[in-house]
Amino acid sequence: KKIIEKLEEIGEKQDIILVIKGDFIDIESVKNLKKYGKKTIAYFNDNTKRCPKIINVIPHFDEVFSFEKEDCKKYNLKFATNWIYNNSTSNNNKFEYQVFNIISKDKRVSILSKIANNLKLNDISYKIFVYDKNCKKKTPTIEYINKHIPLSEVEEYINKTQVLLDVNRKGQIGLTFRVFESLGLHKKLITTNSDIVNYDFYNPNNILVIDEKKPIIPPSFFEKEYEKIPDNIFKKYTLNGWIENVIYNSGTKFN
Repeated sequence: KKIIEKLEEIGEKQDIILVIKGDFIDIESVKNLKKYGKKTIAYFNDNTKRCPKIINVIPHFDEVFSFEKEDCKKYNLKFATNWIYNNSTSNNNKFEYQVFNIISKDKRVSILSKIANNLKLNDISYKIFVYDKNCKKKTPTIEYINKHIPLSEVEEYINKTQVLLDVNRKGQIGLTFRVFESLGLHKKLITTNSDIVNYDFYNPNNILVIDEKKPIIPPSFFEKEYEKIPDNIFKKYTLNGWIENVIYNSGTKFN
């Protein structure tokens, strides 16, 4: 593994150069990638409404994938979801919390507050963190923090939790990594993203879709165990499945 700080360090011409979040790269540098790769591919897991710079760099890649269906239609992009990055399931059946979520402070906090209120009303145990570096606020339902929690500690909370919570951003229907985290760990999911019902892994036993304006989380959702999804579907969303879709089905021929 080699960290490349300058394009010249790439060396011999590559078959493919894959760029994730290429809107952070200036257009001239994107154009220069073609000198070092037979084909350049970009993948975006943000939408153009939130990150308009994406629109500027799209024409300068040979092929572009997005997790946002509307962007795929509008800009003639190819569709690819995020992927399962962790499938190290545990045998922990004694959960400290029924629901867990951690986000940075943004417009989703008001939705998260409604969800927390409903959880508390139904006597459902949960742990919800909101990171705010200027944190001074305290509420009876959400724990505000002003220091980042180490990833290892976040993983401990997830391991001790029965169900993960996903709150998507307004105007975004692309599935977040939290969705694929739940798939990989074989944990149930509560989400505000109604488009999730259109995916082949959707199972109402495993995934509860809630209304962000009036979230209702019935205690009965926690009573049944997670139902394993078929292996052929699961494999599509692993990193290997993602590579198969984005790289090997991209039309590029390898020698």
